Amino acid sequence: MGRTLKLRDLIGVIKDKASISKATLLSKPNTLPLHLALLRITTHSISSPLDDHNISNLLTLGNASRATASSVIAALMDRLHRTTDSSVALKCLIIIHHIVKRGPFILQDQLSIFPTTGGYNYLKLSSFKDTATSATWALSAWVRFHARYLETVLSCSRNLGYFVCSSSCNMERDKLEEKISSFLNVFLVQELDSLVGLVEELCKLPYDFIIEGNKLMYEIMVLLNNDYLSIINEVVVRLAELKTRLSLLSFGESVELMCGFKRLEDCKEKLFDLFSVRKPSIEMLWSLIDELKDEIGELKVYDEDGGRLGLLTLGGKEKASESARFGGRVDRRFDSVQFSSARFDMNEHYLMII
Repeated sequence: MGRTLKLRDLIGVIKDKASISKATLLSKPNTLPLHLALLRITTHSISSPLDDHNISNLLTLGNASRATASSVIAALMDRLHRTTDSSVALKCLIIIHHIVKRGPFILQDQLSIFPTTGGYNYLKLSSFKDTATSATWALSAWVRFHARYLETVLSCSRNLGYFVCSSSCNMERDKLEEKISSFLNVFLVQELDSLVGLVEELCKLPYDFIIEGNKLMYEIMVLLNNDYLSIINEVVVRLAELKTRLSLLSFGESVELMCGFKRLEDCKEKLFDLFSVRKPSIEMLWSLIDELKDEIGELKVYDEDGGRLGLLTLGGKEKASESARFGGRVDRRFDSVQFSSARFDMNEHYLMII
């Protein structure tokens, strides 16, 4: 095993030098610095972590112009799609994660519309496998997970209208409550559904394939831990707003909300296993869910003659049949809530930006 790893490392060093030489000869003068910066970051060495200074330099290069940003994304995706090495693939994905997290706007914008012909970001790594060693086989599971997670982040960000988990959105979040208060109920529920999907994707992390001492995995876990807190905060803000509107929700919106609660609760145990961090916003999330469940209670549906059609309960099997009967009368066990006054009263208790 030791000889195999040493041979693999040697081959990786040769490949890295060949790639740099090729880039020096073939790259245009204006794009050569970014190609070299990318190659120096995404080396084949499994033991070589990403240098934050080099990542910052790459992000700075990508902020020069829209054309340069487009070239950075194109070069990054080309490097990602051509490699069969798990270390190189993970390093490319970590760079993409950093672009989402702290990249300049024009670099994030180019990432969100790649490829330019389709407007979607296809990382195309669902079948990625590096079978060289048992360690690279385990890393392949992380490549597939990380790519799928980032695709979900990008999809969720399109639905929300800004990059979720991005530190550059901190100033925008100051206006988030006011912005959300103007949304129709249906859009709030849709955004919540998208965020719940992102939480579910986090729970698919291949925790059984952790390689002790691997610095790339440590880097990914740091990024995911920060994302987890940001996502929870986004969910809490929307739940706090929806709490003020319970008496205004349609039957269908109430059904979707209850389904979202069930999906989140299914993730609860895994989230506590994966992320040891404890913040007030996390406690608020589960407290809000319990409060909302109690206030919504049971939704009973009746036909026009007053005959009972069924009972909707959290996770109940009658849910699908009842949700199609929106024409029936709905008995809601809601508390009466004033829309605006209740909303502004919630600020102190439920809106915590992390």
